Amino acid sequence: MAKKRKKQTAKKRKKQNLAGLDFQRLMDLREEVEDALSGYRSTLEKQLEALGSSVASFGGKVARGMRGSTLRGTKVAPKYRSPDGDTWAGRGATPRWLVAAIKEGKKLEDFLIDKATPTKRATKRRKKK
Repeated sequence: MAKKRKKQTAKKRKKQNLAGLDFQRLMDLREEVEDALSGYRSTLEKQLEALGSSVASFGGKVARGMRGSTLRGTKVAPKYRSPDGDTWAGRGATPRWLVAAIKEGKKLEDFLIDKATPTKRATKRRKKK
């Protein structure tokens, strides 16, 4: 079906040399493309609605109104602590103090921050959810 769709769209559009077009013609072409895309989007939304879903349920970038991950910028508890008190959450680039310590022969596990292990009862509750 994808090949059929490609053939149909290839027949409809003409190949144009964009460098040879003036500003007004480029703006007209842009409007045509936006109209075609919005029409295609509306048909997809109708199909999703017929299936009982929505664009927002998929968490698409357009549905969220922003770009990138929703986790970006959220604070995370630190996992590693240096003897000087510097901390690292384990995300992003490895800090210089940790790289230097590993080069000296220490292990990453040596800098782990001890956290209380959850009891059996707490883990059972998590499994039920």
